[in-house]
Amino acid sequence: MKGNRYDEEFKKMIIELLNSKQKTISELTREYGLSKATIYNWKKLYSEITIDENTTTNNKEIFEMKKEINRLKEENEILKKAMAIFAKK
Repeated sequence: MKGNRYDEEFKKMIIELLNSKQKTISELTREYGLSKATIYNWKKLYSEITIDENTTTNNKEIFEMKKEINRLKEENEILKKAMAIFAKK
């Protein structure tokens, strides 16, 4: 059985509470019934990373971009192979 599923907005709200020092991890675990490990995982995913003075991201966005890059590379390879096949004809 898988655990509870929380939407992205809820996860971001929890991390915002933690990062703004409004709540401690212990308070969040008690109030929302979350495990410390879950909160730490969300913190790793959703805490902001400053790239430059105008740009921020987070690990979740980076993971999604890497996944999209790999998908596009795979698609590109398929198209190259298809072009080679059609070029022979």
